[in-house]
Amino acid sequence: MEEKYISLREHEAFERRMDEANERQSKRISILEDEVKELRKISSDIKSLLVEMKGMREEQEKQGERLATLEGRDGEKWRDTAKDVLFTVIGIILAYVFMKVGIGT
Repeated sequence: MEEKYISLREHEAFERRMDEANERQSKRISILEDEVKELRKISSDIKSLLVEMKGMREEQEKQGERLATLEGRDGEKWRDTAKDVLFTVIGIILAYVFMKVGIGT
């Protein structure tokens, strides 16, 4: 088997190219590591945001139920008041009719 030797100059040039390639790759790896850290932070922020949104949604549902209850009360009060007014008017009319007929006094 025949062995080939390279000169020291060729070996140094090869070594420089390898060092440059290693340096480029190290920079690329460092950039990728920074991006992964940023993605993890974003992912964590999104999880926190989702938890907060879930709490807000639950609170909105509770507020919606309370609002429906309050709106129902107003309607109930209005109906009760309208009934009272109607019965009062009917009572006045009946009293007037009974007075005219002579039943009252």
